[in-house]
Amino acid sequence: MTTTTTGKAAAPARRSTSDIHLVREYPHSPEKIWRLLVDPALIPLWTSTGQGGRPVGFSPVVGTRFKYVAKPMPGWNGIVECEVLEVGEPTLLRYTWLGGEKDDLTTVTNLLEPHGRGTRFTWDHTGFTGIGGFIVSRVLNRVRKKMLDVGFPAVLADLDDEGKLRPGSSLKPKP
Repeated sequence: MTTTTTGKAAAPARRSTSDIHLVREYPHSPEKIWRLLVDPALIPLWTSTGQGGRPVGFSPVVGTRFKYVAKPMPGWNGIVECEVLEVGEPTLLRYTWLGGEKDDLTTVTNLLEPHGRGTRFTWDHTGFTGIGGFIVSRVLNRVRKKMLDVGFPAVLADLDDEGKLRPGSSLKPKP
């Protein structure tokens, strides 16, 4: 995996200091990366490095409303409400994100681009406002970096070329 800080195709024309913009390069095909983004059994294996939210009701179909359900913490019930806005398999997944009733309705955009012998993956999370939004975005930015630098590569290493866990994998999909 290579970490880069710019991505021409995914970078919004103007970003706020609260926006999250992460670009990573992985030595895997866009189709394999796509599987990690849309397979409900694989998603919890890399979100928050294996401790993260599991998608409930998710399908990569525009208009699908779903939830990420994680372990509640003080000040947060552990549920993120989402709706799929745009899908372009295997290169684009965009959905809304509402982490709590007092939070901003934000947008997550995942862009996959063939790059060399692998894929450039851009994660944008935009729409945070005010000081509260800035604080939430800083926490989520730290979590996203860990997910993309630790969780994503670990799961990718255990997937075969079709994007399925290898027999004998130590990773166990969560129900």
